[in-house]
Amino acid sequence: MKVLILTHGTRGDVQPYAGLALALRRAGHEAVLGAPAAMAGLAEPHGITYAPVDDGTNKLMDDPGIREAIDTNYRGLRGKKVALEVMRRSKSLMAQVFDDMAAVAEAGADLVVHTPSIPGHHFAERLGVPAVPAVLQPVWVPTGAFRNPMVPVALPKAVNRASYLAVKLLLRSFHGLGDTLRDRLELPRRRGRHDFLRRPDGSPATVLQGFSAHVLPAALDYPAWVHTTGFWYLPAPPGWAPSPELAAFLEAGQAPVYIGFGSMAGNDPERIGRIVIEAVRLAAVRAVVASGWGGLRVRDLPDEVFQLDQAPHDWLFPRMAAIVHHGGSGTTGAALAAGRPQVVCPFVADQPFWAARVHAAGVAPPPQPQRRLTAEGLAAAIRAAVSDAAMARAAARLGHAVRGEDGNSRAVKILESLS
Repeated sequence: MKVLILTHGTRGDVQPYAGLALALRRAGHEAVLGAPAAMAGLAEPHGITYAPVDDGTNKLMDDPGIREAIDTNYRGLRGKKVALEVMRRSKSLMAQVFDDMAAVAEAGADLVVHTPSIPGHHFAERLGVPAVPAVLQPVWVPTGAFRNPMVPVALPKAVNRASYLAVKLLLRSFHGLGDTLRDRLELPRRRGRHDFLRRPDGSPATVLQGFSAHVLPAALDYPAWVHTTGFWYLPAPPGWAPSPELAAFLEAGQAPVYIGFGSMAGNDPERIGRIVIEAVRLAAVRAVVASGWGGLRVRDLPDEVFQLDQAPHDWLFPRMAAIVHHGGSGTTGAALAAGRPQVVCPFVADQPFWAARVHAAGVAPPPQPQRRLTAEGLAAAIRAAVSDAAMARAAARLGHAVRGEDGNSRAVKILESLS
């Protein structure tokens, strides 16, 4: 079976799909991962076949205005204006991405697995094969159990299901690009052509949800064609080993706290860095600070802090006393699997949802939103995460359950059933 996997975005948007591609490869299938050229380093050490496409909207990540809007979760008039500008600029950037992916799809496949931001269902229709939407956040398939995590305001439970129309409206702005793509693919402009949750004949598409139901609220009412498999993990590259400096730091004292915010940064990562260093001092802990992806910048480090470019989470996180992160789906999944308490400092999008869910699960203190982050507040949260015995036990129990799901293998079995 040949599976074409299409995704786009930063590391957190690509790495889980690389894990899925590797799982398919290990199961004896051919998997091709089409994703931004800048992310090819995720695939190469594992021998994953990688089809690089244009970096598209990733080129906007260093725009100061966009970083400022991220700082405030696109709140206020300024944030809304930036959000509209991002959408406008994204269209031309993603047009090139779609063209590149169309060229990749010409090589054929038996299945097309795609993130909803990529119109993989058009490529699948052209090839005459099933399209499988594969999602990393519970924002695409309506449920009455909770409101859409992308809706930042409280809503009556009665309108939870209706709140999922928000993402459909967001994707509607890209329908013009989709129609241009369909013209290139010589596909008709049929009714329902933009609904990736439906096959061309109107029947529901099989959907993979690459996260854990253990973290979601109770009373889930997903339909049978939606499979919540568990998180998809990409293991450490073969032969990977820590630097002598990192190994020595870990051996030199009590287990440190990991602090890293991925590639998600606001307008002043140096300010975040200063807050982090002061919080480490106030909490009286040792820390491994990951600054390699731009989420924070640190200077003048004390002996208790080790600055890390990056390291595989499946190796690093189990060695930590607690994990401080931004609440991205992939990092949340890795922290859960490690069975360690967390402190979540969300920026934007689905991150506040994951922050709230791990707190509700008893494995993290209350969230520390980045826009209100202080050294004193972060230090208090870190102290709670490293000293609360009940939280540590809850994290260990939940970690055991999350690891037991084996999301990669479950996803592969579902894909095999479609071929």
